[in-house]
Amino acid sequence: MTRIIEFLIALGIVAGLFVIIGVCLPGERHITESIETNRKMTIVYDTVNSLRRFKDWNPLLLRDPAAELKFSGPASGVGATLDYVSKDASLGQGTWKITESEENKRVAIAIEDSSKGHDKVTTFNLEPTGKGGRNVKITQDYSVKYGFDLFGRYAGLYVSRHIGDDMKLGLSRMANMLATVPNVDYRQAEAPLKDLGIIEVPAEDLLVVNAGNVERGEATITKSIQDNQEWIKRVMEANGLEAAGPMRIITTDFGAEKYAFDVAQPVKKKGAEGVAAEELAVKIDGGAPVKYVRAAPHRSAHATYVGHMAGLDIARNALRAWAVTNGNDVVDRPYESWNDGVAKSFTQEGTYDIYWAVK
Repeated sequence: MTRIIEFLIALGIVAGLFVIIGVCLPGERHITESIETNRKMTIVYDTVNSLRRFKDWNPLLLRDPAAELKFSGPASGVGATLDYVSKDASLGQGTWKITESEENKRVAIAIEDSSKGHDKVTTFNLEPTGKGGRNVKITQDYSVKYGFDLFGRYAGLYVSRHIGDDMKLGLSRMANMLATVPNVDYRQAEAPLKDLGIIEVPAEDLLVVNAGNVERGEATITKSIQDNQEWIKRVMEANGLEAAGPMRIITTDFGAEKYAFDVAQPVKKKGAEGVAAEELAVKIDGGAPVKYVRAAPHRSAHATYVGHMAGLDIARNALRAWAVTNGNDVVDRPYESWNDGVAKSFTQEGTYDIYWAVK
């Protein structure tokens, strides 16, 4: 009996110490980590203001690559939401939801997960830094409240180790991910794109000529395009075809001295309405360097651009930067519809529709 009493007294002392120490521990925790990147502010802000690239930088997916992700709400900004469900008991399920957003400055995200605590918020603060403010310092804050949950307060002793380590890793992965994005500000005059978006491109019938690798000069590029257009014109006439849209250029490589590209012309049967339901029966003379291609329907990043064709390389990279920043993987080669023909495209009044297919 005495030993039982002694045990109960000892247990009471331990319980008392647990309560006293727990009450003395902080009722909330706050940690901060930061990293620097040389990407444009627009790219960095759009990355943290959307959850579409969450899987590419957040360590949560490293612990369970099979976790299911579900997006809801707007694609970016306040209300954008990511729900995840994992069979890993340590992850369980949770939600990230953007609750505050100040362009190029700050994004706050409310977090609900299986860890101890409530009112969990992570905030990304963005600050121009470096020479001329060309770099961006990304500072991530995390805060959590435990109130009078004593077990939560004890769990808070390990927040810096667990959450803090994840933040360091996440920011490092984000910086590496950002380094793969073309460093072009798609919202500035550097690449004046309009009508940015993801569109559905229908099936198309194309006549295509590989122009090879020509000197980068107006005269050589113009001659190459016009010569190849002539080949395409002959095949069209021989097969009773007509143009189904403006001529397009498919870029393979826009180098410092050479330009490798294909010339393509969307076509249809003369007098036909839209694209044929099946492949066209196109006969090509043995000496013609023309190929018939039935392009399958696909999703594509798209933008419009006005300016000299020499600016198209930056515009293409700007479109790619926008696409991948918004969680899309680009595939194949980019192409542009030269809406005003060849001559005007070598002036500042040239107009184009730029496309880059995405998965």
